[in-house]
Amino acid sequence: MAEIIQINNTTWRVEDGGVRFFLLAGAERALLIDSGMNAPNAKEIVESVTKLPIMLLNTHGDPDHISGNGSFDSFYMSPDEEDIYRAHGGLGAILPVEDNDIIDLGNRPIKIISIPGHTPGSIAVLDINNRVLIGGDTIQDGNIFMFKEYRSMYLYVESLKKLSLYAEEFDIIYPSHGSFPVYPELIANLIEGAEQIIAGTAKGKVADMFGTPVMLYKFPYAGFLCDIPENINEDYR
Repeated sequence: MAEIIQINNTTWRVEDGGVRFFLLAGAERALLIDSGMNAPNAKEIVESVTKLPIMLLNTHGDPDHISGNGSFDSFYMSPDEEDIYRAHGGLGAILPVEDNDIIDLGNRPIKIISIPGHTPGSIAVLDINNRVLIGGDTIQDGNIFMFKEYRSMYLYVESLKKLSLYAEEFDIIYPSHGSFPVYPELIANLIEGAEQIIAGTAKGKVADMFGTPVMLYKFPYAGFLCDIPENINEDYR
């Protein structure tokens, strides 16, 4: 059962069994950011807290972020995410968003920041006036999925470094998983961990994720679930 939690007078988070999504209200319209894992009625859920017309924006197309998309004929998403979205049975028309696009909710401008890596079309959402970054799965203190097709650790690091350039524009980060909220200093930690994985200096252990063997690299601030390196030593298994 999804739980609605009010953050302030114009912002809500919805906790949906290990994933969360958000509702941002402006003077003229509201924006639902993602639609959950077990919330086919996501639109109905957030209509209980606002009478404004509601638009939908997806940070990416993984199945735990799109369960309520079917209630919308169209929605905002990076066009680079369409393959993933359709592969998971996603329906509806994609309204493409690109890097630096602005969606104005009425005195509440929302900036799109392209951050590929976790998926090819992952985006972050900057709530400009409120100095809040909504980071999707890219910035969190849980275990970040970076295994199987579509994932790129190299692009992930580049995107985190890109977000570092926006550091003066936000004070707090709303993640889709893990603790809520997190703070900008986590970005530097994630860069460090990801670079250690790329360099082969990080220590990991083999774990099972939905029947798929993966390499879990666990750091004090977050974990990464990655493909198992081909040259892995048997001691890690």
